[in-house]
Amino acid sequence: MVVTFNEDYLENLYTKGQTGLKKFKFQPQVVRGYQKAVKILIQASRIEDLFPFKSLHFEALHGDKDGRFSVRANDQYRVEFTVEQTTDEPVITICNIMELSNHYK
Repeated sequence: MVVTFNEDYLENLYTKGQTGLKKFKFQPQVVRGYQKAVKILIQASRIEDLFPFKSLHFEALHGDKDGRFSVRANDQYRVEFTVEQTTDEPVITICNIMELSNHYK
């Protein structure tokens, strides 16, 4: 799939392993998990290809985040994204990295 990034810091985090912004500083294990999740998204040819990866905990979000999907970067963080179907291949836009609250554990 084609992956685009909603924010520059998300692209820098994937390509460089850091954002350069103190506000978006993550632990090394979170960065590795994020990079791994994005690589899997790139390698997938369709959403259904993500289902076998149990460690990603792929899910469609509901409520105010309806239309978004998420995969886990690690036990504490998830990567939220949208999917736009095109004639060639799906385009995924990485929206943000969200910290999970106790509600999700």
